[in-house]
Amino acid sequence: MPVLDHVEFLVEEPSAEEALYNIVPKILGQDVSFTVYPHQGKHDLLKKLPSRLRGYRAWLPDNAGIVVLIDADGQDCSHQKVILETAARQAGFLTRGSAEDGRFQVLSRLAIEELEAWFFGDLAALRSAYPGISASLGERAGYRDPDAIRGTWEALERELQRAGHHREGLAKIKAAREISAYMEPEQNRSRSFQVFRQGLLALVGME
Repeated sequence: MPVLDHVEFLVEEPSAEEALYNIVPKILGQDVSFTVYPHQGKHDLLKKLPSRLRGYRAWLPDNAGIVVLIDADGQDCSHQKVILETAARQAGFLTRGSAEDGRFQVLSRLAIEELEAWFFGDLAALRSAYPGISASLGERAGYRDPDAIRGTWEALERELQRAGHHREGLAKIKAAREISAYMEPEQNRSRSFQVFRQGLLALVGME
């Protein structure tokens, strides 16, 4: 049984919310409940994060945890991680980096470069949701490492349109919902996704 049985997710936008509602149960199973709170972009999340964490500190039970997930957006990952970890510690929470016995309540994670890299990390899911995507896409230059793709959502829009989908422009929420429904977490090629997955398992005590 997990040490924690509930997780609160704070994410940048509704597309991440849609993806997590499909992905998290595949990682944690049915014994851990969770809620996802989207924001109006990274700036909005970071602006509200200190007060939200202080609010959580006042009532969050010991059997619940918090995950803060943001896009790296090509910025310095170490610096962004420090911002998230500092906000958590200043609110009185232990993070994975500050917990001496392995027990912590706040997990900070980055999707590199953006959430859409995680979709490129599971080509089978991408092709199941959107027939016509090339089976060899992951072997092409620029797509071999999902986390190294620059302009990830633009690349996803380009490949989907090439296969005859999202002709009016990428509907990010719809795409997140449809692709994540087919995703298999253990098989994802994105390193940042696997770091997220492993951290989430550690947070609830299932690692």
